[in-house]
Amino acid sequence: MRFAALLAALCLAAGAAAFSGIDEVRASALPPEARVTIALIRQGGPYPYRKDGATFGNREALLPKRERGWYREFAVKTPGAKDRGARRIVGGRDGTLYYTDDHYRSFKRILAE
Repeated sequence: MRFAALLAALCLAAGAAAFSGIDEVRASALPPEARVTIALIRQGGPYPYRKDGATFGNREALLPKRERGWYREFAVKTPGAKDRGARRIVGGRDGTLYYTDDHYRSFKRILAE
């Protein structure tokens, strides 16, 4: 039990992302369309796609496990795509944002700047 308590303390001290296997990316390193989407999320819209703000179910279980409704998804415009494309930002109720450019096969936690 001491190991579990130590591991929990380390996770809290170092931040969950360091132990979750999720890479991180600075917002400034994202495509410009992703930065526009982040700005829209922060101001509460208006969003260009009808499904923006829909519940993200985390069925892939790549993001930290939370109750249903914790995560919302927002499309990131993909130049040249005729539909919403594969790029998304997923936001948690606590304000944490994640970016995927491969339609949920991988995520990067977006670091605020």
